Amino acid sequence: GSPRRKMILESLGLKIELRPKDMDESYPDHLQAQEIPEFLAAKKALEQIDDLEDNEVLITADTVVWINNHVLNKPQDLFEAATMLQEISDSKHIVYTAVCVGTKNKSIVFSEKTEVTFHPLTNKEIEFYLNLYSPLDKAGAYGIQEFIGYIGIKKIKGDFYNVVGFPVQRFWKELERFLPD
Repeated sequence: GSPRRKMILESLGLKIELRPKDMDESYPDHLQAQEIPEFLAAKKALEQIDDLEDNEVLITADTVVWINNHVLNKPQDLFEAATMLQEISDSKHIVYTAVCVGTKNKSIVFSEKTEVTFHPLTNKEIEFYLNLYSPLDKAGAYGIQEFIGYIGIKKIKGDFYNVVGFPVQRFWKELERFLPD
């Protein structure tokens, strides 16, 4: 249901129909790093695969921020969002986005990794961001394509669009292998 993912997929020339479904996004405690979004992308696909027509391809995805050996998902409230932004301030974290591409007959799951380093953020910058933007629908409480990304990111190593929430280049390569000629 992500509007950012929909925009990216449509810009590739794909006809997209969003079919968001409320689902439990819990995962086993033993999962680490990229295992978490891979599990969740596959879980989202399993919830909808039976609803597919024979000529449809299902694309599900999940993004997490991995820092200090733990995950930052979407914050539950603004206090949690501020805490997350304080943690990523003046440090490096990894964004993992996993994608599941499937039909009624087969599916693949893959993930992409991008390292993001932030400058120190002031409390005033964090407060400004929280008041003007929507951090509650983003892993790690930030959007790279918004104010906090503009002023906060010192360095990025990997796919920019992976941090937006969809690894476009990797997806395109996987889709070419997945679909028949």
